[in-house]
Amino acid sequence: MIWNLLAEGDQQPKGNNAVTYIMLAVFAVLLIGMFVWQSISNKKKQKKAQETVDALKVGDRVKTIGGVCGFIYEINNAENTFVLETGTADKKSYVKFDKGAIYQTAPANGKDEVREVEEPTEEKAEEKTEETK
Repeated sequence: MIWNLLAEGDQQPKGNNAVTYIMLAVFAVLLIGMFVWQSISNKKKQKKAQETVDALKVGDRVKTIGGVCGFIYEINNAENTFVLETGTADKKSYVKFDKGAIYQTAPANGKDEVREVEEPTEEKAEEKTEETK
């Protein structure tokens, strides 16, 4: 039965070549568009990741791709590395990592969420000094 359908397909008139070329062109444009879109989105993700790594400073909390958690002790931009401080107050360890090993970051103030920096006012400065006393 399948062979009969295929044999009948060969007997169709050859006037539909334009439709075939249009469909192939549409598929080619969609395929190229998909590659361009993926390339642009990957560049955006890489740029955002690079900005995150560049914004790191000593004291920030970091989790590496290996699962090691700790605080940044030292940053060496020339070698593109950082030293991670892990352990407890009595027993601390220092491990040197490449910046590409960073999986997650958190700000140095110990909070999990990143907040926008607000301009300090006199009232807020007084509240902070009262909280620290």
